[in-house]
Amino acid sequence: MPAPKKTARRSLLVTSAVLSSLALAAPVAVAAPKPSDSPSASASPSATPPASMSSVGGARLGRPGTQVNLASGVPVLPKDVSARSWIVADAESGDVLAAHNAHWRLAPASTLKMLFADTLLPKFPSGTKHKVVPADLAGIGAGSSMVGIKEEETYTVHDLWLGVFLRSGNDAVHVLSAMNGGVENTVKAMNEHAEELQALDTHVVSPDGYDAEGQVSSAYDLTLFARSGMQKKDFREYASTVRAKFPGQTKKGKKGKKTRESFEIQNTNRLLAGDSDVPVYQGIAGVKNGNTTNAGATFTGVAERGGKVLLVTVMNPEKPEHNEVYKETARLFDWGFKAAGKVQPVGELVPPKGAAQAKPGVNPSGEAGGSGDGGSGTTGTGSKPVAGAPAADGSSGIGTALGITGGVLVLLAGAAFLVNRRWPLPDLVRRRTRP
Repeated sequence: MPAPKKTARRSLLVTSAVLSSLALAAPVAVAAPKPSDSPSASASPSATPPASMSSVGGARLGRPGTQVNLASGVPVLPKDVSARSWIVADAESGDVLAAHNAHWRLAPASTLKMLFADTLLPKFPSGTKHKVVPADLAGIGAGSSMVGIKEEETYTVHDLWLGVFLRSGNDAVHVLSAMNGGVENTVKAMNEHAEELQALDTHVVSPDGYDAEGQVSSAYDLTLFARSGMQKKDFREYASTVRAKFPGQTKKGKKGKKTRESFEIQNTNRLLAGDSDVPVYQGIAGVKNGNTTNAGATFTGVAERGGKVLLVTVMNPEKPEHNEVYKETARLFDWGFKAAGKVQPVGELVPPKGAAQAKPGVNPSGEAGGSGDGGSGTTGTGSKPVAGAPAADGSSGIGTALGITGGVLVLLAGAAFLVNRRWPLPDLVRRRTRP
């Protein structure tokens, strides 16, 4: 039987001081306490989930094991999902369609960069330039993923975010953190933002997601970060960019003339860029992948199909197969699109603490850093995928991305919107020329 429709809480006019995207009026259950930096809260958890976990989003989400309401007409969950933790949620309504150990605190790896981006993107206009000094690159963990930033070279904020999203560059994260007052200040801001989003399983120690004692998150929290970030126009564009040009090192020619060439970087999200054993997933538009020794492989993705927008997070598949995290994510996406509208939810993605009623009429910037167009962030509704459209700076739209047709296209930055409308992801499919 179809899941019952929600009424009263869909009709409220809501806004958030930080993210209106999560404003779904809903009760919030008591959360488990935050982890400490003690060995018991290390990034290497036990092999089994705790018997009792946070109940944010609903009591069932705090239970170990798989939570789903199977009934007549609801497809059976895929049996070949080996992840320690996963979640399938409707990005628009916030309904959690199914979950497995959703609040298990695990090492997040570079999926934590979604929180980093959601916290820092509004702080710097994309055209801001920064000359890298040695101190900016201090403290990067051994074996970190890098985009190739060089000391004494100048990069735009736009360049740096491409390095974060496409190559998961810890060097880009550290430079942006230095611009934000340092790693310590950035970690503090990320923890505060996580608390505002009610991502109470999360404790940040390193802004890049590198394994660190006490650094944990959960499939539930990572999904909140993705849902929050996708309300930012530039976050959506970076997350859905398949490949782009990145500035190289300045060199002197034979006549002493300085030249600086660029090189191509490609998104390491295999559902977006594809791989030998993983095809591009239909309707995919990001969001972020990660892989470290303690975390294993982690991934959060967003995709649209048949008018439905889903978020899926998968943490640490136990199968040792190549690209297993993407394969399991694809299987859960497939299930979610078949089950959407048929399965009764087991919980929900909660709104931020700051969600409050507000008056309509706010005209927000569509882009973080104050460089938006002041409108909807799109040239119109009903946009269609544009494959292979190159941008002026070498960015490419090759691949499939997400477009939302119809509904009201509203962005964050304090914008008010009716939550009984479609959850807004404007302009995501469009690969426009970048400035």
